Amino acid sequence: MPTTDPALTVLASGWGALSLLHGRIEAHIERALQSGHDLSVREYALLDVLSRQHDGPGGHLQMRQVADAVVLSQSATTRLVSRLEDRGILSRYLCPTDRRGIYTDVTDTGLDLLQEARPTNDTALREALDQAAANPELTSLVKAVKAVKSPALNH
Repeated sequence: MPTTDPALTVLASGWGALSLLHGRIEAHIERALQSGHDLSVREYALLDVLSRQHDGPGGHLQMRQVADAVVLSQSATTRLVSRLEDRGILSRYLCPTDRRGIYTDVTDTGLDLLQEARPTNDTALREALDQAAANPELTSLVKAVKAVKSPALNH
């Protein structure tokens, strides 16, 4: 009978707790965004990422970069962009310097929706973290999440 490495058991336990925390947070935010703004967590994340683009060198993300940022495959990201484009929240256009490239931008309607949804997202995140902090198995992870500083705030 094979023996189990105790260090790997601890890692697996930690990973399980992290997965549980992520799942609870995502589900809580999903409910809040769906009921308040008819947005999924993935749609909100996509709008947030795309809203940070800017004109100029390196200002627009390639679809691969967007997919990485929202943690989806390129094909799933393309389908998500298409759904939001159909709703008038996103628009696509050809890159002016490389006709093979396609840019995706948030429309004014999408920016308004994102602005309306951001407080809902932030409140739901805070609520989910506060609820998780009451679980002794998740307390240390919640503290770690709250301790992370945004790279933009460190400059």
